[in-house]
Amino acid sequence: MSEQSPRPRKPGKPYRRPQKDPVRFLAFEALRAVDERDAYANLVLPPLLRKAREKGDFDTRDAALATELVYGTLRRQGTYDAIIASCVDRPLREVDPPVLDVLSLGVHQLLGTRIPTHAAVSASVELARVVLGDGRAKFVNAVLRKVAQDDLDTWVQKVAPPYDDDPEDNLAIVHSHPRWVVSALWDSLGGGRAGIEDLLEADNERPEVTLVARPGRSTTEELLREEAAVPGRWSPYAVRLSEGGEPGAVAAVKEGRAGVQDEGSQLVALALANAPLDGPDEKWLDGCAGPGGKAALLAAVAAERGATLLASEKLPHRAVLVAKALVGNPGPYQVITADGTRPPWRPGSFDRVLMDVPCTGLGALRRRPESRWRRRPEDLEGFAPLQRDLLRTALESVRVGGVVGYATCSPHLAETRAVVDDILKQYPATELIDARPLLPDVSALGPGPDVQLWPHLHGTDAMYLALIRRTG
Repeated sequence: MSEQSPRPRKPGKPYRRPQKDPVRFLAFEALRAVDERDAYANLVLPPLLRKAREKGDFDTRDAALATELVYGTLRRQGTYDAIIASCVDRPLREVDPPVLDVLSLGVHQLLGTRIPTHAAVSASVELARVVLGDGRAKFVNAVLRKVAQDDLDTWVQKVAPPYDDDPEDNLAIVHSHPRWVVSALWDSLGGGRAGIEDLLEADNERPEVTLVARPGRSTTEELLREEAAVPGRWSPYAVRLSEGGEPGAVAAVKEGRAGVQDEGSQLVALALANAPLDGPDEKWLDGCAGPGGKAALLAAVAAERGATLLASEKLPHRAVLVAKALVGNPGPYQVITADGTRPPWRPGSFDRVLMDVPCTGLGALRRRPESRWRRRPEDLEGFAPLQRDLLRTALESVRVGGVVGYATCSPHLAETRAVVDDILKQYPATELIDARPLLPDVSALGPGPDVQLWPHLHGTDAMYLALIRRTG
């Protein structure tokens, strides 16, 4: 018998077809895409919401709830898995993934929102009836009723080991990060319980949307006229949209004159643009330009100074995104599709080079919470040779007296200082520039000369930047 077929009815108990709740069904669809296709929620969710609005199924409140259900469930997945595991009589790996998604959505409603208990349980069971069938809906009902007996703090005390017994495992469950990520972030911070807890908490907060006013095409004054807009904290081109602000509704964003860009990314680009160098300042390179946010800002600043930017990207579809971001730039530029480890340009061709290398993305866990569960420690080994090759290319592409910016959206020491230290040993005719003065008014930048930004200290992604001058 199929799950859609009516079950045999008991006398006096008519069969009731399950009612489809558009909000929870959409949240379930998004979680299945993340799980089945390794999709990212920030790419999957917007088109689903747009389609729901076009059909008339959603209003603004529905969209906000669906977004909270998806991102909240993904952020707290580790904590919720530990709670669910204590309520079922089998290992979680033996629970069908769709069932686990429905359970996780239900647990988030019970423990992570203000939705009343009876509504959270009944809505989740109804979703289970729609997508899983009546039999497994009973299982969902039984588990969620167990979960509903305690609040989140009580559950965490039950399922997490005491901090003094196992600090990393405690933090991993309490703050919903894989243990190896907790360990790596702790090492990067340099120890101390308060700092790591603040960082892990910041990773679980919903980030504000930050816009960039591309020079010569838009201004912060224009963007600040938008509803819910407030000035950025650090970048002179940044404007933040407070909760509820929709970047797609901003005219300058729709027209490409402004973009959505984390303030950390803006600061990295601007620090390179403002780094002191010797000699001419006419040719700039973005050697890993996709998807184009830093390239668009660099190209605009370059145009103001009479310089030109070459934006190079290996993957064709990402090169298309770079070209789109640069359309309308006030000065000359060029976008090419090229492998940065085998560059088509001659050595020593550029005055400034930005190499924002591929990485694990551990610095953007606020925006892509699912990536914390996908990454493995062995991924570092896969990125390491590429990161070193790209930094070599950057140092060989810049002229003597020019400056290279090595950047990555990861605070992991294996992707930041270890790479820079290794390569500079091979290139003795170089020197590190103190990057801190090039991020004016930004506090808590550490001992230098490189810079590590942090979500809990700066409200940005955890971007890393080392500035290197070629001296010979």
